[in-house]
Amino acid sequence: MLTFYSDGTRRRRARSELDGGVLVSPYECPERVELVLERVRDVGLGEVREPEAFGLEPVLAVHDRGYVDFLARCWDDWLAEGRTGEAIAWIWPTRTMRDDVIPEHIDGRLGHYALSADTSICEGTFEAAMASKDIALSAVRHTLASGAPSFGLCRPPGHHAARDQFGGYCFFNNAAIAAQQALDRGVARVAILDVDFHHGNGTQEIFFERDDVLFLSLHGDPRTCFPYFLGHADETGRGRGEGFNVNYPLPPGTAFDAWSRALDDALARIRAAGCELLVVSLGVDAFEHDPISAFKLTSDDFTELGRRLAALRLPTTFLLEGGYAVEEIGINAVNVLTGFEAA
Repeated sequence: MLTFYSDGTRRRRARSELDGGVLVSPYECPERVELVLERVRDVGLGEVREPEAFGLEPVLAVHDRGYVDFLARCWDDWLAEGRTGEAIAWIWPTRTMRDDVIPEHIDGRLGHYALSADTSICEGTFEAAMASKDIALSAVRHTLASGAPSFGLCRPPGHHAARDQFGGYCFFNNAAIAAQQALDRGVARVAILDVDFHHGNGTQEIFFERDDVLFLSLHGDPRTCFPYFLGHADETGRGRGEGFNVNYPLPPGTAFDAWSRALDDALARIRAAGCELLVVSLGVDAFEHDPISAFKLTSDDFTELGRRLAALRLPTTFLLEGGYAVEEIGINAVNVLTGFEAA
């Protein structure tokens, strides 16, 4: 299996994350991809290739131009205010306030475009996000051209990034950008299967009213788990998208037996929908020892996940999302890929 990777993903090294009322070192760090890359090479998964550069046109196919411009300028605008820390939103246009007038001040624009206060913007954030989406685009183009599976070692992750919001460590929605690229190149319908512990709220928002992308997400119940305000089972799409959004909210402590029943239902829906390409938002934070998740999957369970995905017999692109048990992230992510290859 061909892996796409870029050193550009390391350009973002945030120092600050708000967790439990204190600023801590972020769980999302460059070491995550370094460990996955090391494992890819250790098991001989296949060639590791640099991505092509695709510019902003594929990004603007799914993201708002004003939002993209904000991300490109945010760090410089923050520094221009004389700030010495990292850019973190602290006020939002909540239910009692207006959101139709975008403030001029950087603090207001941060609040307008931020989903959550967990994610700071630091030097290199925009450049790393650009590298990450190039990885996703290169991976899906390889799969479309060859029919062979591919792995995009994306960082930052993407599935929390909505059309015009960042958060949950995500800035550009890599899976959405890849799916749209496939549609633009003639694929009639794409399935995006999100197996990250946290709901892919951004991917859902982007495709909620469309029937050319079937989005399915297995995740922690939003009544108790981030992102809290999206991911319920009754969110099934709107208009033409009705029935093309499928959520499987599961309780804390869920182990593979219950998790895999939801997975099997998702796979059956993908078969029934006539999808021509599978994009897997490959979060491995459902792992039993992940520090910010609450499922109980084991490393061997990720191998079985790969086997079951292979049974779909679809052209498949895997894109890295979450996974924060840094010691095991390489093992778990690559177990999915080797399980897929073995099957």
